Amino acid sequence: MFKALLVNEENGTYTAEVTDLDESLLPEGDLLVKVEYSTLNYKDGMVIKGLGRLVSKYPHIPGVDLVGEVLETNSERFGVGDKVIVTGFRVGEIHWGGFSQLARVRSEWAVRLPENLSGHEAMAIGTAGLSAMFGILALERHGLVPDEREVLITGAVGGVGSVAVATLASLGYRVAASTGRPEESDYLKGLGAATIVAREELSTPGQRPLESERWSGCIDAVGGVTLGRVISQLCRNSSVAAVGLAGGGKFEASVMPFLLRGVSLLGIDSVNAPLALRETAWRRLGSDLPKQLLASMTSEATLEDLPEMAQQILDGHVKGRVVVKI
Repeated sequence: MFKALLVNEENGTYTAEVTDLDESLLPEGDLLVKVEYSTLNYKDGMVIKGLGRLVSKYPHIPGVDLVGEVLETNSERFGVGDKVIVTGFRVGEIHWGGFSQLARVRSEWAVRLPENLSGHEAMAIGTAGLSAMFGILALERHGLVPDEREVLITGAVGGVGSVAVATLASLGYRVAASTGRPEESDYLKGLGAATIVAREELSTPGQRPLESERWSGCIDAVGGVTLGRVISQLCRNSSVAAVGLAGGGKFEASVMPFLLRGVSLLGIDSVNAPLALRETAWRRLGSDLPKQLLASMTSEATLEDLPEMAQQILDGHVKGRVVVKI
């Protein structure tokens, strides 16, 4: 038997509670993992509350991230006792996830826990931090280097934004952090932000297709109107990495910045990223994200806390990262 947070649906009503389950109920997979930690993401909040039609079959165990020890394996890549991280591939959506003491997963979804990260640190990073690093890597591939100009991070108080701010600042970039929570300005400056940008500066449509060149690059976790506005303010030959849609899935922008400034819009897929990219991103996070800053943006929760915290993260009231101790 093992404990897990089980979500049920009956006549359109969703419930979530910690339950004892038999191991025989676990789905198919070539790795059986004893889960040590998971983490709470926005998507987990949606699954727990039954939003977005992300889950097709109930009962269901959420948790898009997990780290733990391999108990059983039919994979040539991993042996019993190996520590692995599992993210993406719709784990926690169409496949039972990490809010559970045991998880059976496919080995191609897993990467080995880097030597420079603990399991707790890996889940403090989680899919949100991994997405931030995917964005940084994409911007670097398109020419981003530290200089006197500012790199913009939108939704900066959230998980993606917090990791992006701390990592880029540690790499020598001048970081501008955009947020709708001015009371968190000291938190963002503590992570390394040089400038705090009020959400309202970016959340209303601009009047011109080309505004003053302002950003040497951007990691955007907001989408919507904000993304369109950022594109109009990018410096020549710079890029924005789109990693989220907290502000909406549609945006309006002019083609003028692309034609007259050579800017780029880079899509970040954190769900189906190839193995080599995931391994590179985890190594970079282990070396480039200061551990003390990671600790300062991290809180801890239990399985029993998650039903209440799910609504909090959906309402934008969760700061930084939440590690779930299993």
